[in-house]
Amino acid sequence: MSLTFYTNPMSRGRMVRWMLEEVGQPYETVVLDYATTMKHEPYRGINPMGKVPAIVHDGRIVTECAAICAYLADAFPGAGLAPSLDDRVDYYRWMFFAAGPVEHAVTNKSLGVVPNEQQQRMAGYGTFDLTIETLTKALTVNPYFAGQSFSAVDVYAGSQILWGMRFGSIPKNAVFEDYASRVTSRAAYVRAAEIDDALIAAATEAA
Repeated sequence: MSLTFYTNPMSRGRMVRWMLEEVGQPYETVVLDYATTMKHEPYRGINPMGKVPAIVHDGRIVTECAAICAYLADAFPGAGLAPSLDDRVDYYRWMFFAAGPVEHAVTNKSLGVVPNEQQQRMAGYGTFDLTIETLTKALTVNPYFAGQSFSAVDVYAGSQILWGMRFGSIPKNAVFEDYASRVTSRAAYVRAAEIDDALIAAATEAA
């Protein structure tokens, strides 16, 4: 088996690093620079968008954080990061809710884009407040997005909540803070953060 992870420690690649540590399989890391290696060959042959993260697993290319998390959960079922096939309703629902409405709502808010009433009908998320309210309610039903057990959707959606609260793009509330304490206590999360933080520190020293 070969598994190569293309990333930058100051990117959404941190989500996938966490997922890889949860999976527990060996992988090679290739760190790319935003201005150079990320925008040129050979990486553009892997992701023409010139963005990270991406993985190549036994010759198969996967890009987009949500897709990578879902793929790894299925590729390595022994890690127990996806519910059984007959119990994936919430798993799919919140994975794609995070990849769609949450991503768009947070990005637009960060850019200062506020849709008017007519535009809200066109926007998949409606309004930022409605999106956050819906995300919060999902975590009042169960401790994790897909139910009683941690899964790949908690890596993806959970990362968005953690980053959003840290940088102010998602408001803090008691539900999110309780959830954050559960997921950040996981050994894989701690390992992943330590790896990427060390890469950032090394790059800073080199500069």
